[in-house]
Order: sequence, then structure tokens, then C-alpha cells
Amino acid sequence: MTASHDSHEGTHGYITDKDKYLQRLKRIEGQARGISRMVDDEKYCIDILTQISALTSALQAVGLGLLDDHLSHCVVDAARSEGPEAQEKLKEASDAIARLVRS
Repeated sequence: MTASHDSHEGTHGYITDKDKYLQRLKRIEGQARGISRMVDDEKYCIDILTQISALTSALQAVGLGLLDDHLSHCVVDAARSEGPEAQEKLKEASDAIARLVRS
């Protein structure tokens, strides 16, 4: 995790979909617990890998949704200011995209 910056405070782009994100993350938590049970119950390797793939896809979908919200809200708002905050938000977005691509 990275440290929080003062410029990150305030209303975030995902706030209108916060309940949707929380619901999806709770399902993801359940999937992770299910995979743990599968390992504990010594289920077939391929079945576990299939569930890990589904979990990874679910996390990526949440990440892409948050990135889209960030771009359309936080980055657009910062770009309108045309100050150093705009460059910071663009760099943050670029770094976030790079992390998602590597994962």
C-alpha cells in the first residue's frame, strides 16, 4: 500500500457506486474463503486453479471500474485546474494503469 496524500481527500469518483463496489468485494471475499476451503478439503488442483482465475478476473473488474471512475472524476477535475495537481493526477493514473497491466 502507498501512503495517502492530502490531495486524495474529498469526494472520490467511485462514491456513487460505493455500494456496488462493496457488494462485489464481499463476493470476492467469499470466493477467497471458498478457495481456502477447497485447499483445506484437498480438492482437485485444476478446480482450485479455475476458482483462482475467476477470483483474479473479479478483482481486475473492480480495479478497472475504480480506474475508470478515477479517470472520469478525479483526473478530469484536476486537468481542468491546469496546475501541478493535474500532472500529479495524470502520473497517478499512469502508474495505476501500469500496475494493473503487470498484475
